[in-house]
Amino acid sequence: MAKITKISVQKRNKQRYSIYLDSGTGEEYGFSIDEDVLIKYGLKKGQDIDEEEIKKVAAEDERRKTYHLAIHFLSYRMRSVLELQQYLEKKERQQKDIAAVIEKLKEEKLLDDVAFAEAYVRTKKNTMMKGPLKLKQELKQKGVPELAIEQGLLHFSFEDQLVQLQKWLDKQKDRQGKDSIQAYKTKLAQRLIVKGFDRQAIEEAMATVVFEENEEEEWDALVYQGEKLKRKYSKKYEGWEYRQRIRQALFKKGFSITGIEKFIEEERNE
Repeated sequence: MAKITKISVQKRNKQRYSIYLDSGTGEEYGFSIDEDVLIKYGLKKGQDIDEEEIKKVAAEDERRKTYHLAIHFLSYRMRSVLELQQYLEKKERQQKDIAAVIEKLKEEKLLDDVAFAEAYVRTKKNTMMKGPLKLKQELKQKGVPELAIEQGLLHFSFEDQLVQLQKWLDKQKDRQGKDSIQAYKTKLAQRLIVKGFDRQAIEEAMATVVFEENEEEEWDALVYQGEKLKRKYSKKYEGWEYRQRIRQALFKKGFSITGIEKFIEEERNE
């Protein structure tokens, strides 16, 4: 049995207190605790405290430390349950304390995977070019349950996708570069699939955005691709087979038959 001889607030953390004890050999430092734990157990100077009570208070204090770490982590932004759990594990908190703190935070409505998924979807939808399938994948990686993810994705409707896709495509439609207009549109569609947008939404959006074909740009792109093919096939083929290989390759790249034949004819007359 020991007697509490002094309780003093710590200089670096005004929410923590140092407890000094006398076990019969004079006053010495015993342990430190959070203010809430001090109040909960009603510790005061002159009080007798045994080893079991000290262990109980210390265990409560460790849980309180875990809680404060969690609150600090959540103060920056919302987190999924798994994100918080992994953070506390990295901080080497005990599993029993982590589990208890997570349940407490759920009760306090400070930790909610449904609310997290909804906020995550709304934020990403408004700030990044990512479709619902991509966001679903990201939420899964954060450990969010399937039902919570589906609830969150209700905030990213098919109509929302169409609006976002149309705005993005409208900005891209005049950047054909060295591809045929058809190949360029295919590349854009593939990029949007990778970004996680629904294929049907992509198709509908592509149909509403007018990609005006500039004949001069299309011809320049055809010539550029055709010259590359000439260098590729001239060492392997000749005559009809050589020209046929070029025809087939240019057709796969989305160029028109008329343009291809014009290029072949000019190549033949060189």
